[in-house]
Formats: sequence, C-alpha cells, structure tokens
Amino acid sequence: MPQLPAPAYPADVRARLEADAKEVIARYPDSRSALLPLLHLVQSEEGFVSRTGMALCAELLDLTTAEVTAVATFYTMYRRRPSGDYQVGVCTNTLCAVMGGDAIFDRLKDHLGVGNDETTEDGKVTLEHIECNAACDFAPVVMVNWEFFDNQTPESATRLVDDLIAGRTVEPTRGAPLCSYKETSRILAGFPDERPGAVEASGGAGHASLIGLKLAKGEAVPGTRVVSPRGAAPRDAQSRDAQPHDPSPSEHLSSHDAPQQTSASDPEHSAGPVAEEGE
Repeated sequence: MPQLPAPAYPADVRARLEADAKEVIARYPDSRSALLPLLHLVQSEEGFVSRTGMALCAELLDLTTAEVTAVATFYTMYRRRPSGDYQVGVCTNTLCAVMGGDAIFDRLKDHLGVGNDETTEDGKVTLEHIECNAACDFAPVVMVNWEFFDNQTPESATRLVDDLIAGRTVEPTRGAPLCSYKETSRILAGFPDERPGAVEASGGAGHASLIGLKLAKGEAVPGTRVVSPRGAAPRDAQSRDAQPHDPSPSEHLSSHDAPQQTSASDPEHSAGPVAEEGE
C-alpha cells in the first residue's frame, strides 16, 4: 500500500532544525553537498533518519525524496528506525574475527537477547556487527557511538554493555568521552563538541599504530625499514643485489608487470570450447 505523506515536525523543532541546516548549507558552494551532514542533523533529533527528516532534507536542498532516500539507505551510519542510546558495533571482519570478534558478537547477542541491528527492550543498546572499524592493530575492536574500545574479550564486552545499561561512566580506550547517539550525530553534522575537555581528550593514534609506523620507517629497529620511501628503490640487501630477470613460469605477475598473452593474442591458449558440441 502507498505510504501516507511523512508527518511534519512540530513548528518549534522545524524552526530549530532549519536554523541549523542553513548554517550547514552555507559551508558548501553547491547546496546538495550538504546532504550528508543534514542527514546527521535530523538523526540527532530523533536518533534515526525518519521519513520526516528525509522530507525536510529534500525540501531544504531542492532534491527529491528519492534522491535523499538513496543516500540515507546507502550509508550504514544512518539509522533507518528507532535505535538505542548506545550503538554498540562489533567488528567481525577478518582480523577482528580471527582475534575473537565473532565470539564477542555471539556473546553479546546471547547476553542482550537481541540479534544484529536490534535494540534492547529498555532502548539503551543497539547491537550490530561492523565490517571494519579501521583499527586492525587493536583487534578485536568494539565501538560505542563510534568511539573505540580496543583489545576486547567476550567478558570485557559484556561488562561494557552492562555498564552502559546501568548508566555507569564508561571511558573509551582512546578518543573523546562517550556521549549519546543523538549527541554523536550532531557532532558528525559538523557542530562543535561543547563538552568541557572533550576535544582535548580526542588525542591521536594509539601506541600500536605508532609503533607500526616506526617499524615501517626503520625507527624502531635502526637500519631496518619495512616500507621504502615512495618512489625510491627498496633498500634491503636482497633487493639491492637482485638483477632484472625474466620471470619463471612459477612466478606470479602483478597487474603492474608487462601485459601477458591472452586468449585473443595466444592461439595456443584459446578461451573457446576445447571440443566440438556434442562430444
């Protein structure tokens, strides 16, 4: 059945959102470029991107609701239905999974009594698996409202969600202090985090990332460099002594090597049928 038009925001809410939206739109030479932060803005109002929020974005940016919906449904950071105060994302991509991410996710599903992308009955926690948190050197990683909780175990992750539900103070491993999902969405819309000390607490990369960078540069172990400077020849002894040669049949050629013969250019290795039809 066709959906009814999205309900309008109350007058005071709309006036407030319009004022904030004008500030966001003014940052861009092309107004439609403001769509991503505007979606975060309306998400900060309701905790998810509602049809009402998408209709407002479309109206303010002179877009169709179909254009706005296409963007809102593409990016997973936009919630499409009401969710919890705390978005708990467990990385289940390769490295985190191997290090225990799958076990953490399974434990939290059982402990909270919810499945992927579901919210606890008290409205506190929404659980979801995430493909990558871009923090492989701290695997397995859990994120709460996009703040990092590194080197987790099923036990520590269980304590984490229990503390969130109980309202106890929870400190991320690194990054700014935790805030609600609505507050996080407003910050992602481009508005300043006005909590005292929050910006200063953000910090930089963690120890594991920095030691990896030092290893790559040869600073951790003098004279040993994992990665050569861009545009320079490899510096290890084996590479210095190696002479150009034709690759053997067993060597794998990358896409950067000379073009290889294909079925079109090599009659002895055609890609067509090897037998007549019916044989």
